[in-house]
Amino acid sequence: MDPLPYLAGYPVDVQMRARELRNAGRLGDYLARRYPDAHGVRNDRQLYAYVQALKDRHLRQSTPLHKAIYDGKLQVLRHALGTHTTVSRVQGGRLKASREIRIASVFRDAPAAFLETSVVHELAHLKESEHNRAFYNLCTHMAPDYHQLEFDLRLYLMHRDASSASQT
Repeated sequence: MDPLPYLAGYPVDVQMRARELRNAGRLGDYLARRYPDAHGVRNDRQLYAYVQALKDRHLRQSTPLHKAIYDGKLQVLRHALGTHTTVSRVQGGRLKASREIRIASVFRDAPAAFLETSVVHELAHLKESEHNRAFYNLCTHMAPDYHQLEFDLRLYLMHRDASSASQT
């Protein structure tokens, strides 16, 4: 039985069903039916506007966000689908901090719901640094079906890897 790295923490029966869908070639159809909508967020300026709009809607009281960009260097499996960082620098006699979010460039072509999932995840880190109950409560506040979207995003990544492996 081949390992499913994106679904490692899920129950065996869920992994078996995902493996069956992938092996039967139906995973792509399943995802296309559930998530037919593409998004128009193609460049960093549009991504910043998109992230800022979500932040303004759900996290008005959080710290300001200075940058949101697509990052082609993020390794999907090894590192993350996105990162949030605080960059501190000395400016005159003061210490200035700026917050930035980097989203893996794989989301440029992903369905709109998956971009939203990644952005919501990184925005939640503005308030909660750890993946704890408060963090996931914040995620579901911003995207009520967050847990299903996160699971389907993992299926999407699994399908994407299987498709690229079959093309080589």
